[in-house]
Amino acid sequence: MSAHAAQTAPTPRRVALASAVGATIEWYDFFLYGTAAAVVFDKLYFNGLDGPAAQFAAFATFAVGFFARPIGGLVFGHFGDRIGRKQMLLLTLVIMGIGTALIGLLPTYDQIGVLAPIALVVLRVLQGIGVGGEYGGAVLLAVEYAPAHRRGFFGSFAHIGVPGGLVLAAGAFSLAGLLPEEAFLAWGWRACFLISIVLLGIGAYIRLSVMETPEFAKVQERKEISRIPLRDLLAEQPRPLLLGMGTRFIEGFTFNLFSVYLLAYVATNLELPRQWALDAILVGAAIGVVLVPLAGALSDKVGRKPVYRVGAWIALLFAFPAAYLVQTENRWAISLVFVVGLGLIYGTVYGPLAAFWSEQFDTRYRYTALSTLYQVSGILASGLTPLIAAWLVTRGGGTLWWVAGYNVLVAAISLVSARFLPETVGRSLDDTGTREEVRPREVVAA
Repeated sequence: MSAHAAQTAPTPRRVALASAVGATIEWYDFFLYGTAAAVVFDKLYFNGLDGPAAQFAAFATFAVGFFARPIGGLVFGHFGDRIGRKQMLLLTLVIMGIGTALIGLLPTYDQIGVLAPIALVVLRVLQGIGVGGEYGGAVLLAVEYAPAHRRGFFGSFAHIGVPGGLVLAAGAFSLAGLLPEEAFLAWGWRACFLISIVLLGIGAYIRLSVMETPEFAKVQERKEISRIPLRDLLAEQPRPLLLGMGTRFIEGFTFNLFSVYLLAYVATNLELPRQWALDAILVGAAIGVVLVPLAGALSDKVGRKPVYRVGAWIALLFAFPAAYLVQTENRWAISLVFVVGLGLIYGTVYGPLAAFWSEQFDTRYRYTALSTLYQVSGILASGLTPLIAAWLVTRGGGTLWWVAGYNVLVAAISLVSARFLPETVGRSLDDTGTREEVRPREVVAA
């Protein structure tokens, strides 16, 4: 490595920050849609339907993005394992930013008729493809640069993007919600989407300053690039892939239950002020931003699985109390539910998973592995959660008890899946079957 390269090589901290900022921008774009689906789209793009049917239609277009995500994950994962992580991350950022901005410019159903919801679905697919390719690269950018003894902490910075993006999305909608209802529906919500253009420029600038990861560079130097990463993954490590999908279940369910469905339930089913839920989501997600790296750092000391299990057990035990508290229709009880769900539970579960999942797989197909694990399982774990919850509420006569039962089942599946995955603290990224010495002053070369 040249003297110039050595001087300009980014530190793990700088890379983790770049990963967090880029991921936050992408998830802001993606979560804007979920918030809009809960409070806007049924009125502007599906207003030809009655109330419940319009809500179902809006949530269905929300789910479409999750069906598109595996496509983005497989395509960008393939080239991320063959060409490199950095190039794919820049491309996904551009795709997501353009798709989101175009949603902000989209005419309504009253203006162009059925073309409006069709175009909305197409742009949601574009969003799904962008964020589908984003996840694996953002995580590996942080994890593959991190010192072994701090991989949980630095890796978790990519996961800050999820609650961080939600903070921005909920904050943007909270500010727009201060407008009169007519102004909010006319242009207020659109401003939230159009801001994406500015954020795109910021994210692209930051990511251009980061070099390719050291772990992928080693694979390139040894000429071990996988010709078909997905084939090698399925042939060599199908078990950790499937069990990893199981651990993803409670993470995806928790986030989308609290940030999307319960927002709609409070505003539509209980007919309470939308701002109650938006304010609580903002606080809960902000707590999650802090707890994700704390949980990641703790996993470096006590292990990935113990930290993850604590979060999953809290999710299981809080399921029925959460349903009860929401149904009291008391503002502070409802706020507590969102804060515990998006802050305590989500932050604890999600914090260690970046390192835990990354350490399960070989570098030759790690981008493909993380993308497949996260995006394929996300169809059920995340994308279908609002639809399933809405259906369970109709089965429960408008109550949340069936949803709480489903919550318990999801948490149990994730806990069992984690039980059969190996602990990975100290495991070498170079060889997923060996352990490496974790030195407190270890330096990772660029």
